[in-house]
Amino acid sequence: QVQLAESGGGSVKAGGSLRLSCVGSGYRYICMGWFRQIAEKEREAVAVVHRGGDGTYYSDPVKGRFTLSMENAKNRIYLQMNNLKPEDTGTYYCVAGLALGRPCFEALRDSQFWGQGTQVNVSS
Repeated sequence: QVQLAESGGGSVKAGGSLRLSCVGSGYRYICMGWFRQIAEKEREAVAVVHRGGDGTYYSDPVKGRFTLSMENAKNRIYLQMNNLKPEDTGTYYCVAGLALGRPCFEALRDSQFWGQGTQVNVSS
């Protein structure tokens, strides 16, 4: 079991930056990352990491702009978001869980361990 708490959301203008933080208290699951929900769309993986060192997954819309970093010993992850666009507006969730033989960005969709979410608003 793990409890996840996000912070760092807010409102910025297009081109600005935000840094999201997530701290997990409890078990350190092998997969950890960030999902987002934009308007009424389905939640989507944004940046996800496998603690075993299989690299970090980034969705195509955020590649080159967002960077996930991890403090493994502290069970913390961060999401540095640069050059934000209005289409990045949404609720961002920290997620953790098992891989269960799948890539982490797929496996975490079914995880039961989600934070409460933090809102990001980007104005044009």
